[in-house]
Amino acid sequence: MLGIKFQLKNIRRDKMCILTFLLPILAGSAINLLSGIGFTSVSETAFAAVKGNLRPDTASWLQSIGRVETFENMGDLRIAVNEPSTQLIGVIQKGKDITAILSGDELEVNTVIGNTLPQLYKERIKLSSYERDIQPGKSNDSLKSLLTAITLVTALFMGCTFNAMNMISEKEEGIGFVNEVIPMTKMNYMVQKISLGYMGAVLSAVLTVLICTHIQSNMMLPLVLIIILSAFLAALVGLFIGHFSDGLMSGIVCIKIIMILFLAPPVLFYLILSKNSVLYTLTYLLPSSAAFYGILDLITGSARQIPKYICVLLFHCIVWLTVYLFINHRKSS
Repeated sequence: MLGIKFQLKNIRRDKMCILTFLLPILAGSAINLLSGIGFTSVSETAFAAVKGNLRPDTASWLQSIGRVETFENMGDLRIAVNEPSTQLIGVIQKGKDITAILSGDELEVNTVIGNTLPQLYKERIKLSSYERDIQPGKSNDSLKSLLTAITLVTALFMGCTFNAMNMISEKEEGIGFVNEVIPMTKMNYMVQKISLGYMGAVLSAVLTVLICTHIQSNMMLPLVLIIILSAFLAALVGLFIGHFSDGLMSGIVCIKIIMILFLAPPVLFYLILSKNSVLYTLTYLLPSSAAFYGILDLITGSARQIPKYICVLLFHCIVWLTVYLFINHRKSS
């Protein structure tokens, strides 16, 4: 208990641990703001016209297929069309026909619409004789889900950072030599070192979940199990780094490398590999892959492969804990 209190005092001096704990929570709050942002307006076709130039029937027809913005004069219209962020298609009425104005850097779909718009306008009466059924597009939250999963894995990594930095600082301050002679078993030492970083990672992940996700009640237990197992693995990795690092700089380098390996490959594997491929299965050799896949599936409401992810994480916990105990036993013998 005294050791844990001493570690808590060290937290106030270690800004890196504090930032690691708070960063996922702040990122989760920022991601939560994405819930009010829709991408429908981005994909909606938008037209620009000079006030008073379009005939009423032309304006009504354009409004039936997109959004119409009006400008005071031709100069303002061209400025708006040439602005890359607007993706506007300029429309000028010339007698019974219309002409489209394009900037040249539009999305391909807008280029096609602009080039075919005059012909579509000529044949609008024929087209009106056909029955149309417009289906609203579903909201696409895949980007938010991906960012949330990355943030949660980052939160779980907090235990690794804290445990590693704590052990390295003790080595540099000479406390490591004291720990070797005090009446404490290797198992008690390991539990003491892993507990604070582990609890901090779980707390950081849970707060992030509460802030930026809306998990269904039947998904809560699997999510808690994945968080518990993943946080334990990350905290255990911190013990490995603290055990083998000779100094502060080497420890920070190891933490950064391990963090990149924890975060980047699972995201890359998820984006480029098929779930049914052999290579995708081999990615489970990386402990964070199962955690990332499981969190992402739970966020998106898919629980079919969650038992497999939990089993993979449990297997990694047993294997790496055994390896750490073996290394400690070899060192003490």
